[in-house]
Amino acid sequence: MESEIGGLQTGQISSTLGGDKNPVYVAPDKPGFHGAAAFNQWYNDTPGVNLASTHAITLTDIGGGIYEYSSSSFFPIDGTLFGNEGRGHNYHFTYEIHTNFTYQTGQDFSFTGDDDLWVFIDDELVIDLGGVHGALSGSVDLDTLGLTAGQTYDFDLFFAERHTSQSNFKIQTSIPLTNTVPEGGSSAILLGLGMLGLGVAARRAGKR
Repeated sequence: MESEIGGLQTGQISSTLGGDKNPVYVAPDKPGFHGAAAFNQWYNDTPGVNLASTHAITLTDIGGGIYEYSSSSFFPIDGTLFGNEGRGHNYHFTYEIHTNFTYQTGQDFSFTGDDDLWVFIDDELVIDLGGVHGALSGSVDLDTLGLTAGQTYDFDLFFAERHTSQSNFKIQTSIPLTNTVPEGGSSAILLGLGMLGLGVAARRAGKR
């Protein structure tokens, strides 16, 4: 997963989601990437290679119609799945969000974190922060996407933590990405997320 630290590497995946709603690896290999076969293990259940679990994050209303989740130590599978393997945290995992929303003008989405991060809206890639890198930011103004106000669109986010140092994960958005609104009003949005923990075999595959 981290055999090469090549920094930001855009253009490694297709600009549209695959028919299975997963990213499609398309580009010649760049530092930190090792071909379609290894990449396809990231967001698919592969017996003997990875284990799946779930985790939920809460996007809190910080005012002005903006919801935020922010963690400078995003290690949601510490001590679970394949375990920490002698390290301080359970590194080397992927994380994904699949939901939908009703578009209204003025909405936007931004992310800051490390490592890989891809965001798709209506199955189209709108943020590309691929590669093993420090915390980087990307954002999208939904008014630039040609969406129709009042229509419902899919939202898909794919994240990978691949470097045994830090893990930053920050979302700020005015999109109501709601799976469940907690009792008591709209002060927070709880997202139930799919998460994939990658173990030793997956890391070996990533070094091929």
